[in-house]
Amino acid sequence: MSKHIFQTEVNQLLDLMIHSLYSNKEIFLRELISNASDALEKLQYLTHTDDSYKYLSYTPRINVILDKEERKIIVTDNGIGMNEAELTDNLGTIARSGTKGFLNNMVGDKKKDSALIGQFGVGFYSAFMVAKEIHVSSMKALEQNTHLWKSDGKGEYEISTSDAPQEEFGTRISVFLKDDAEEFLEHYRIKEIIRRYSDHIPFPIFLHYKQKEYDKDHKETGETQKEEQVNKASALWRLSKSAIKDEEYKEFYKSLSHDSDDPLLWVHTKIEGGLEYTTLFYFPKKAPFDLYRADYRSGVKLYVKRVFITDDDKELLPTYLRFVRGIIDSEDLPLNVSREVLQQNKILANIKSASTKKILSEIENIANDEESYKSFYKEYGRVLKEGLYGDFENRERLMELMRFPSSTNEELVSFKTYKARMQEGQKAIYYILMQSGQSIHESPLLERFKKKNIEVLYFNEEIDTIVMPSVHEYQGVKLYAIDSKEADEEFADEKVSADEEKRFEGLISTFKESLSEKVEDVRLSKKMVDSPVCIVYSDSSNIALKNLMRQMGQTAQIPESKPILEINPDHSIFTKLLLADDDTRIREYALLLFEEALLLENGSLADAGDFVKRINKVLERSV
Repeated sequence: MSKHIFQTEVNQLLDLMIHSLYSNKEIFLRELISNASDALEKLQYLTHTDDSYKYLSYTPRINVILDKEERKIIVTDNGIGMNEAELTDNLGTIARSGTKGFLNNMVGDKKKDSALIGQFGVGFYSAFMVAKEIHVSSMKALEQNTHLWKSDGKGEYEISTSDAPQEEFGTRISVFLKDDAEEFLEHYRIKEIIRRYSDHIPFPIFLHYKQKEYDKDHKETGETQKEEQVNKASALWRLSKSAIKDEEYKEFYKSLSHDSDDPLLWVHTKIEGGLEYTTLFYFPKKAPFDLYRADYRSGVKLYVKRVFITDDDKELLPTYLRFVRGIIDSEDLPLNVSREVLQQNKILANIKSASTKKILSEIENIANDEESYKSFYKEYGRVLKEGLYGDFENRERLMELMRFPSSTNEELVSFKTYKARMQEGQKAIYYILMQSGQSIHESPLLERFKKKNIEVLYFNEEIDTIVMPSVHEYQGVKLYAIDSKEADEEFADEKVSADEEKRFEGLISTFKESLSEKVEDVRLSKKMVDSPVCIVYSDSSNIALKNLMRQMGQTAQIPESKPILEINPDHSIFTKLLLADDDTRIREYALLLFEEALLLENGSLADAGDFVKRINKVLERSV
C-alpha cells in the first residue's frame, strides 16, 4: 500500500465539495455514470481499432447497486479500467485546463462559490458532497492486477493491490454515504436521478436494490433482490427531433457538458444523401472557463456509427466556435480512423464546413433580437472575432455579427447600422484602435471627426488590434483607421498651408532637436481641433504585431517603433510659442507636450516623476 497527497488544486476542490452548500448534490451520480460511460466508450473504440482488444468478450453495462446495510452506493462498469498509474493520474490530479482559473474565481463565500460548481463540471470529486469515504477498485482490460484507491477526501489517498481481485475488467466505485445523504439509498430516488440525467447514456444502466415483500394483510414477509434497467440506453442524437422532448435535450446537454445550467439553445441536424451524418450542437449560456486558454478542451465528441472516436480533436469545428458543445456522428468515416487521418479527411472537412454554416445561422437568428444578442455577444463576441482572421469562407457572415462601441456613445454598433447612418459624401467607415491603457474617448484624433459628426467605431479589445487591421472593407465600403493617410482624404479641405509650414519651420526644428531620441518625426497636422498635440505611427500594422507579441508573452522581442508627434498650428499654445524667444523654454515645452500626448495614448508614462517636476516648473512661473 502507498499513501499519496492530493495535488493542491484537488485539495482546494475537495474542500469546496465537502463543505459546499451546493443544493444540487444529486449530480454526483450523473458524474459517476458519465465517467463509467466514458470508460465503456474508450474500450468500445479500442475493440474496433486495436488488434489487442478485438477479440475481447464482454457485454457493456453500468450497474448502480444500493446497499442499505453498509449505507453505500456502488457504481460499476466493465469499461477500459485503470492501472495504478492511471488511478493516480485520474483521481489524484486535475489535468483539466481552466482549473486554476475556476479556483481563482472563488471568493471565499461558500454560498457564492458553490454556485460555480455546476459551471465547472466537477466529475468524480462531486461524490465527496455526499460521501464520507470513497473506494475505487479497478482492473484494466488485458491486465491481471486489481488496484484499490481509498480516500476520505481530507488531503490524502492510498493505493494498494486489492486482496479481492475483480473477476472482470472495469471499475467499481463504492460511495460510503454521510448521515445526511440517506435519501440516496432509496431506489425510487435513484431511478428518478438516472432517468433525469442519464436516460440517453448509450449503455444500459441496471439498478440493483432490495425490495420488501408483503402478504395480503400488508405484513412484511421478507425482501427480494431486484434488478431493472432504468435508462433507455439510446443515443439521443440518433432519434428524430419530433421524438425528443425539450427537457430531454436539456438533460442530455447537462450530461454531455457537466454544466448545471440549461443550454441557451441547441440545433439538431440529420443529413442524408451523398454524406450521411447527424449533429447535435448546444450553445452554453455562459462562456466555459478555459475559453481563452491555448489548452482549452474541445466540447464536441466525434462518433462513427454510434461508436465513440474522440472528444479531444480541436479540428472538428473552427477554433472560434470552441464554446459549442455537442456530437458529430458520421456514417461514412471508417471506425479505425486515426487522429492524423482525421485532420486531412475530406468527409470530416465537409461536415465541419456545413456544421460551421449551420451554427452561424443560429447565431444570426439570435442577432435578429439585438437585446438577446447583447448578452450572447458579451459572452462570445471576442472569440467570434478570431474567425475574421482565419475563416475567409465565412468572413462576410462574421462581419455582420460584429458589434463595437462607437463615438455616438452607443453600447454596441454593427457595421450595417454604421453604414446606414454614414454622412452624405462620407468616403469610408472609420475606426480607432485601442492601445494598451488608452482611453479612446479622450483621444485627440477623434476631434475632427466629432466636429463633422462622423461616427468612429472603437476597436477597444486587444483582439481587435490583431484582427481588425486585416479587415479592409464592409459591403464595398473601405475601413480606415482615423490616423491613416486615407482618413486624411475625408478632410482634404483642412490641409496645412504652405504659409503655416514656413511660419512654424523654426519651432518644428527646435522640437525635433529636443525630441530627437524619442520620436521619428515632428510635423504640423490638422487632425486636432481642441488638443495641441497628438501621437501617430507611420505603420499601423506594427501596432498589431506588437499586440500579438505581447499576448504571446514575447515582450523582449517587441520591435521598437518611435511615434510621430503632430502639432496643431491653430492651438493658442503654439501661437504663443511662436512669439517666445527663450529656446530653453521651448525645448521644455516640447518635452512636456510630448509626454502629455504619450499619457493620453498609453495612460501612463515611463518616468512620471520628471513629468510632474516639469509641470510644477510651468505652474511656478505662471503664478
